Amino acid sequence: MAKTLLKVANSLTKNVSSNKIITDTKKSEKNERKDRGRSLDAKRMARGAGILLAITSLPSSYGIGTLGDAAFQFIDLLVDLKQRYWQVLPIGPTSFGDSPYQSYSAFAGNPYLIDLDDLVQEKLLSVEEIRSFHWGNDEADIDYAMIYENRFKVLKMAFARFDIENEAFVRFCEENAGWLSDYALYTALKKHFGDEEWQKWDEPLRSRDPEALKEYETTLHADILFYEFCQFEFFKQWKKLKEYANNRGIQLIGDLPFYVALDSVDVWANRELFLLEEDGTPKGVAGSPPDAFSENGQKWGSPVYNWSRMEEDGFAWWQARMLEHAKLFDVIRLDHFAAIVKYYVVPNKAEDGRSGKWSRGPGKKLTDAIEKVIGDTHIIVEDIAGKSPIPGVKKLMARTGWPGIKILMFAFGDDTANEHLPHNYTDCNLVVYAGTHDNETIVGYFRDKTDYELAYLYEYLNIKYKEEIPDALIRAAYASIADVVIIQMQDLMKLGNEARMNAPSTVGRNWRWRIGTDELSEERRAWIRTLASVYHR
Repeated sequence: MAKTLLKVANSLTKNVSSNKIITDTKKSEKNERKDRGRSLDAKRMARGAGILLAITSLPSSYGIGTLGDAAFQFIDLLVDLKQRYWQVLPIGPTSFGDSPYQSYSAFAGNPYLIDLDDLVQEKLLSVEEIRSFHWGNDEADIDYAMIYENRFKVLKMAFARFDIENEAFVRFCEENAGWLSDYALYTALKKHFGDEEWQKWDEPLRSRDPEALKEYETTLHADILFYEFCQFEFFKQWKKLKEYANNRGIQLIGDLPFYVALDSVDVWANRELFLLEEDGTPKGVAGSPPDAFSENGQKWGSPVYNWSRMEEDGFAWWQARMLEHAKLFDVIRLDHFAAIVKYYVVPNKAEDGRSGKWSRGPGKKLTDAIEKVIGDTHIIVEDIAGKSPIPGVKKLMARTGWPGIKILMFAFGDDTANEHLPHNYTDCNLVVYAGTHDNETIVGYFRDKTDYELAYLYEYLNIKYKEEIPDALIRAAYASIADVVIIQMQDLMKLGNEARMNAPSTVGRNWRWRIGTDELSEERRAWIRTLASVYHR
């Protein structure tokens, strides 16, 4: 920067002394640093506290949480508890395994979250029609097989009464055609082919032959309109919820998965943006090396990005994705941020993550592209990176000003210099969690640990008994210098691992927990309010 300024100065002002040039250059650099400092300060989130709770975990009469009354009531609860933030999990349509981090679309909303009672108010359904279906027997658990079987049947009943010439619907389809047209066609094709992944479709469809697409657009026209209707209803309900939250002083934190599923419209419609073989199978998939959480590493199965191709158009796909999420959320949590600097690629046919290799990511080129479109939306980066930090991650975070995260559950080993311990925080621009959706609950995590293992934790938190850990850990998070503290609802309720949201590298019981009809006692509410007041949250 300095050399460039000097060169320009010399060419324009040959008669000016070198001392003046150097002085002007130093002033320019100083002003630039000031401007950058002000810019980074503007990216900091307001000091406050929030709760992590997936929308699917809300109570409802129809087997899964929705964007209906329970969501509005939860916002009222946040206000009552003097909270500022509600963090949710990804809200895209889920695929096999029901993980919100493996979605059919990086842009669409999950039709499961459409509130059916709202459709009754619109006179598209009757209560009797909804209740004629079985939605599961356990109010604290989601029966995804049941939801998959019945949800679209009910939504199709509503669609049959919907006016497709409705002005708002037509406008929605036109404004979102960039992603909606492909999504609706893709979803209709999947249903038509018995839910098979797109790599097993007929070759003309796999390669998106224009004639083949045109033929199926005609054949599946009614189904395409149905899936567009589902998105229309989802985003209409979401807009009402976000407006209510913001009007009550609550900011919504969304979670954006770094990778997309192989079986997704994003890969099918943009094959050139991913490293794929001719037949659509990935050349390598995303994963993680062996670490403390998985001795064999992890193989996630998502295709990795063709970064050189993405760079050619200025990362337009990423910009479109971030722009859409910026409309939905006040804050975006960018999952697996370290992969922007360096990412781990596992051979497609490998059984686990042990044989993977590291590759260089796009770095600042991508973050610059993102910052061009997100406006005032804040970003949180998930910068946890296994056994050892990835060189360059902290440097890139410093350049962007985006806050990283700390997890108190990771803090109490045998190292008093552990970066997750509050006394080692060197900056307020942080988001601190007791634990996240991928961790055990606080109660579950410490339940089987011995007093010897917990000696340092007891001393640090100034407690004597295991039963005191959850509240002491939450208090430590609130008391920290971190701008934002987020606590899982399960931990505020002091639940065990029966309420765990996800156990990575396992299938069968993940993403199913619901809050049921359990409520926080008034005593518990008063304690949370007090924490928020005492620590200026």
